[in-house]
Amino acid sequence: MTVYIVSAVLVFVFSGLLAMAGLGAAFLFVPLFYYLGVSLAEATPTALLLNVVSLLFATITYWRGHLINLRVGLPVLIVAVILSPFGARLTPYVDKNLLLAMFAAFLIFAGFMMLFFKPKKRGRELNRAVEVGAGASVGGVAGFLGGLLGIGGGNFIVPVLNWLGLDPKIAAGTTALVVVFSSLSGFLGHATMGSLDPLFVTLMAIMAAAGSIVGAQLMKNKLSSNQLKKVIGVLLWLIAAKMIFDLLK
Repeated sequence: MTVYIVSAVLVFVFSGLLAMAGLGAAFLFVPLFYYLGVSLAEATPTALLLNVVSLLFATITYWRGHLINLRVGLPVLIVAVILSPFGARLTPYVDKNLLLAMFAAFLIFAGFMMLFFKPKKRGRELNRAVEVGAGASVGGVAGFLGGLLGIGGGNFIVPVLNWLGLDPKIAAGTTALVVVFSSLSGFLGHATMGSLDPLFVTLMAIMAAAGSIVGAQLMKNKLSSNQLKKVIGVLLWLIAAKMIFDLLK
C-alpha cells in the first residue's frame, strides 16, 4: 500500500510539473516506479499509459490553437504507432541490466535536451520526399524505443521536426499528437502480455490526469517553462547517475 501512496503522490506532482513544460512524464516514471519496487514489466506499460493521459490534454490545447501540422506529423505518427508494439513485445526478452543501461543513456540524452536544446525554425522548407523519409525514420526510432523502454520519444522527434522547418510551437504540438498515439500503441502491446495491476494502473492514471490539469492551470500564470526544464534536466542526470552507479556495483 505504501508503494501505491508514494507512487500516486509522485505521479501527481511530476505530471503537473511536466505539463507546465508541455512534456510527457513517462521517461521519469519508469525509473521512479522501479526504485519504488515496481517491476520493469509493470513500470514500462504504466508509464506509457500515463504519457497518453497527461499529453492528451496538451494535444487538445495544441489542436485548438492550430499548432499541429498533420502533413509533416502523419508519417512520423504512422511509423511510430506500427513499431511501438514491436518494441513492447521485445521488452521481456531483453536483459534487465541492458534495459536499465539503455534507459540511463536515454536520461542523459533527455537531460541534455532539457538543458541545452534551443529550437530554431529552418530557413527554408525541404521537399516532400525528405519530409516523409526523415519523419518515418525518427518515427520508427521513437516508436520502437518508446515501446521497449516505456518512453514517449518526444526528445527524438522535436529536433527533427524543427530541422524539417516547423515553427518550435508547431513542432511541440505535432510531437504531442504523435507521442499520444505511439504511447497508446506501446501500452496496448504490453497490456496484451498481462503484466499489469489494474488497481495500480487506474490509480496512477487518475493522478496523472489530475496533475496535468493542475499543471496546465498553473502554466497560465506564466511560470517559466525554461527554468522548469533546467530543473528537470538536472533531475534526469541525477537519476541516470544513480542507475549507472547501481549497475556498476
